[in-house]
Amino acid sequence: MTPRETLTTLLHDLVAINSINPDLVPGAAGEAEVAAYIANWLKQAGCEVHLQEVRPERPNVIAIVRGTGGGKTLLLNGHIDTVGVAGMAREAALPSTRDGRLYGRGAYDMKGGVAACMLAMAQAAQHPPRGTVIFSAVMDEEYAGLGTQAVVEAYHADGAIVAEPTELQLIVAHKGFVWLEVETIGVAAHGSRPDLGVDAIAKMGGVLSGLEQLQRELQAQPPHPYLKTGSIHASLIRGGQDMASYPDRCILSIERRTIPGETPEQVEAQLQAILNRCSQADAGFNAVIRRGLDRTPLETPLDSDIVQLTERIAQTVLERPAEIAGVAYWTDAATLWAAGIPALLFGPVGSGAHAMEEWVDLDSVEACFRVYSGVISAFCA
Repeated sequence: MTPRETLTTLLHDLVAINSINPDLVPGAAGEAEVAAYIANWLKQAGCEVHLQEVRPERPNVIAIVRGTGGGKTLLLNGHIDTVGVAGMAREAALPSTRDGRLYGRGAYDMKGGVAACMLAMAQAAQHPPRGTVIFSAVMDEEYAGLGTQAVVEAYHADGAIVAEPTELQLIVAHKGFVWLEVETIGVAAHGSRPDLGVDAIAKMGGVLSGLEQLQRELQAQPPHPYLKTGSIHASLIRGGQDMASYPDRCILSIERRTIPGETPEQVEAQLQAILNRCSQADAGFNAVIRRGLDRTPLETPLDSDIVQLTERIAQTVLERPAEIAGVAYWTDAATLWAAGIPALLFGPVGSGAHAMEEWVDLDSVEACFRVYSGVISAFCA
């Protein structure tokens, strides 16, 4: 088969396997079945293959082509979990091919990139470079990124490409995030006793106003060349027990998107400053902050070897200069960068990540395969 035919068949098989992340959809299938398929395919292609059990029945697949000696180590990375299919027509979630596109949940985000990595690994196994090539097909990127965290604890590389869909752009920067909670504390009482009750929900009003002000301040800061500015928003709010009672607590969940140079500690301090102002304005204000999950931004230097080589090879394959850009969302590339592995994103063209109709352009998947193969040859030489 031609590379295009192989990629189409491979991607069809990958999309046909349900790998919805169970942290997003309780009871969902998870990554075990698709990991087994990938491991078997790569083993038959001549790669050394390991299953790295991150959580029960939720493994990473680690495929390795050992070098002949002397070259650098390159890591290709792609996640194999998907978001759910709620609201999608059944036929829209399943793989189908028409007009040069492959449709189905996960085709774009990101089994198209995974298929291109797999074929590049198969080619490398037939013609090993001097350096070593590793492909990590990871679980849990769509929720907490546990898969790639497990990879960097066990493996290291001199450079990495994450095969997220990027419209064939080289992505060298993206935002991070910090999740926080603010709880305002009131006093429960019957709704007829304002002399006894303290309304915790009403106390949250000053916090919400403070978030709006902080968002305006963030937007007024000097923009990052690829990412503009950080942002903050209220995500969830809950409180109260019934219509006839004063609520004794109100919990606000907040997401803060960060740019390079911003830390979780700085973000928490900004929120604490809002609470301090609320306390100064209202002697009865009482609140606490809890910091939850956080992930760092990505900013890979343009002069790093992996960026320069990928840019050169992409220009050759695409027959045009490859655009360098940043994106607002978070990816596993930041975990690699934080572990000392210079990383960028480069992946196929398509649409519908997390949406009701999802597709990937098959010409672009083949282009990614050719870029990945070219980078393997050049970087590992």
